[in-house]
Amino acid sequence: MRRPKIHLPLPGPNAQRAIARSDEFISTSYTRDYPLVAERGEGCWIYDPDGNEFLDMTAGIAVCTTGHCHPQVVAAIREQAGKLVHMSGTDFFYSVQSRLAQRLGELGAVRGDHHRVYFCNSGTEANEAVIKLARYKTRRQGIVAFLGGFHGRTLGTLSATASKVVHRRGFSPLLPGVFHAPFPDPMRHGADASARALEHLDAMFARLIAPDEVAAILVEPIQGEGGYVVPPDDFLHELRRRCDTHGILLAYDEVQSGLGRTGKMFAWQHVGAEPDIVALAKGIASGLPLGAMIARAELMDWPPGSHASTFGGNPVACAAAHATLDLLLGGLVDHAHHVGEHLRRLLMPCAREHVRIAEVRGRGLMLALEIVRDRASLAPDPDARQRILQGCFERGLLLLGCGPGAVRFCPALVVSEEEASVAVEIFAEVLRSVLAKA
Repeated sequence: MRRPKIHLPLPGPNAQRAIARSDEFISTSYTRDYPLVAERGEGCWIYDPDGNEFLDMTAGIAVCTTGHCHPQVVAAIREQAGKLVHMSGTDFFYSVQSRLAQRLGELGAVRGDHHRVYFCNSGTEANEAVIKLARYKTRRQGIVAFLGGFHGRTLGTLSATASKVVHRRGFSPLLPGVFHAPFPDPMRHGADASARALEHLDAMFARLIAPDEVAAILVEPIQGEGGYVVPPDDFLHELRRRCDTHGILLAYDEVQSGLGRTGKMFAWQHVGAEPDIVALAKGIASGLPLGAMIARAELMDWPPGSHASTFGGNPVACAAAHATLDLLLGGLVDHAHHVGEHLRRLLMPCAREHVRIAEVRGRGLMLALEIVRDRASLAPDPDARQRILQGCFERGLLLLGCGPGAVRFCPALVVSEEEASVAVEIFAEVLRSVLAKA
């Protein structure tokens, strides 16, 4: 059974030099949970410049869907780079882009039979396009988003983001006409979670903005940065019903949850409430910058010049996306479901052993454990969470936080049951060390 190989102390001398250079020349706005310097990657393994080998349960923040440097993806990138690197799909045509749009449209991402795709470079750009298209098509201004949601950091999407105050501090005034409702949290609100959230939403429609002034409801089927919170199954259906009643577009941000991560191609498919628009990015091209907005064809009929992106749908990124789709449709989505169930079974004893772990939640390979100060108050414990992340790093396991106190597991979809077992073994060791002292 393969295990990480670590030469303590971390970071090593070569990594220290890279970190010092970064500290001197790179924006201070970046966040780093621990001092990892990634030199090379393969599958679910990352190598640093000092010869340390880390088991990666982050996939570059749920981006490297097919693992680091999957041979099939690398081959597609190399072949395309030898033919055409760039020609700007906003002004010209190339088949690798149009074929990808056709394939994405055939995935059944949104309601309707004929779909169109807008290409961009990132999740924030995909959600920015959602806001613009919804406002353009409905001729309404209002956007409803949810507390805990993360949709990006550009000014429009930042207006919808309500995950952490640090994202918004110092950037006001933001986009007007954006309203936030509570997102249902079954851990804290139990069986009444949906009813409470929907009551607030209806009160918003009665007192703050009339529903006929709302262009779109923008929601993550599973909150990502907000803590991997899975709403009750009825919640998305109730949003769909309100949208149909009031002529509002229902837009799903599947930037983190989409394309197989949850064990289905899209997270909304677990409950069946179809959207009008879907935003994708992160895992769509296995690490290359690519985002997409998918909508019913009759919605995406805005005129030439109304929205575009010079680099969106870059030929090399599109080639990587084709290879990624081949692998997803070839079995990786089912694999994510099966290994995700294995990973969940392994994590459940951690929650039973430690009263400071409130729950294990998520779907497929989008799983999190909530670290709390105590189960009575359910107050998150970000300090203990940070010590856990640091302890795992020192043992060669890469994890990330999400929400105010959760630890997330979002490995590449190629992760094996054996690798998942090693990850949980290391994680459990760190939990015993950190939570015993907390």
